[in-house]
Amino acid sequence: MRRMKSYSAQSGYVYLYFYEGHRAYSSRNDRGMEFAFSISSDRKTWRESSVLLSDEAIANWERAHGRALSLTERYAVAKIALFQAFDERAEPSQMDSEVRVRAADVEGIVETLGL
Repeated sequence: MRRMKSYSAQSGYVYLYFYEGHRAYSSRNDRGMEFAFSISSDRKTWRESSVLLSDEAIANWERAHGRALSLTERYAVAKIALFQAFDERAEPSQMDSEVRVRAADVEGIVETLGL
């Protein structure tokens, strides 16, 4: 069962979101895991938003720290990356483009989470 959650962004918007699930993704030069969310800033209009967590970004962190990130930890990284996008993107319409998590992002997010 889906649970609606909210996030008050630094952009001034309050976002509602549902986690829809995850799946593998692959593009020409990249592959990894896509975490899908349904989001709204007005309770009327809902849009799909994805957080792309590349295998390379995760592998870099795992090599540097000598352990694997669990699926739950990867979801936590994706969720914090989504929150950062909510904070940094000035308008909800900017959430139409996916959020890409880079290796440096993983390091900072995992440190913030205390993992």
